Amino acid sequence: MAKEIELKLALAPAGPEALRRHPRLAGLEPRTTRLGNTYFDTPDGRLEAERMALRLRHADGRILQTLKTSGQGSGGLSTRGEWEWEVMGPGLDLARLADLPPIEALGEGVLGELVPRFATDFARETWWWERDGTSVEIALDLGEIKSDDRTAPIRELELELKAGEPAALLELAEALAEDVPLRPSDTSKAARGGALLAGGWTLPEGGSSPAWLHRAVVALDAHADTGDQAFREAAREALRRLADALGDGREEGRLAGRLAAALAHDDWLTADTGGQLLALSRRLPEAVALG
Repeated sequence: MAKEIELKLALAPAGPEALRRHPRLAGLEPRTTRLGNTYFDTPDGRLEAERMALRLRHADGRILQTLKTSGQGSGGLSTRGEWEWEVMGPGLDLARLADLPPIEALGEGVLGELVPRFATDFARETWWWERDGTSVEIALDLGEIKSDDRTAPIRELELELKAGEPAALLELAEALAEDVPLRPSDTSKAARGGALLAGGWTLPEGGSSPAWLHRAVVALDAHADTGDQAFREAAREALRRLADALGDGREEGRLAGRLAAALAHDDWLTADTGGQLLALSRRLPEAVALG
């Protein structure tokens, strides 16, 4: 098992082109790959209920099978368990899957119930960024999630740590945010696909300061996928609750209050507001359970 440490960021429509022009990527040549992914689960969603994701990925003539387990993190930064290996296809490698501890814990019968649930199809532009002992894979994903006749856009940036300390991901993201309209995202493609399949989102509860921040970020993810203004209002309310909890005597409280006010506008996501949300995430680093 490997540990995947990454920072997930959602981009405004102008974000991809602004990213390609960013000085941090100057002189780096991207590699572009087309990725087709099919996600599997039982008809009653056993894996999703346990916050697992199982997929087959077609890339460059290879088929990769991946199982990811529930993550811990906040403000887009997450750590997850991950098993990945190449398979012959076209279906799942059930024999090797059966030996993985997370699948064994589900009990007998689960493997026989696995069926395709939804798919993602996107182009990935990848840059390899290195500095002072830190290595980061910068991946820009553009495409869509598909479930029957429903779709949701994919326009996101993933910074995956290959060497170094996790704090380097936030430092790099904040540098990118100086010129690129982006924000943290706490919802995986698998969880977004599950919401699309179900036809609705369930927001996490608030309570503690990190939990209010997590609720706000997930509500923004839901708003981006559905266009439902109720989710943007839920994000505003979560940030207001966070501001009240922290108080205006702390910079974190003032940041939360400014962000809540910015969310009153349709075009709220700018390089400035995205940078503020990243800064707030960095100041409230306590981990919560992620979908």
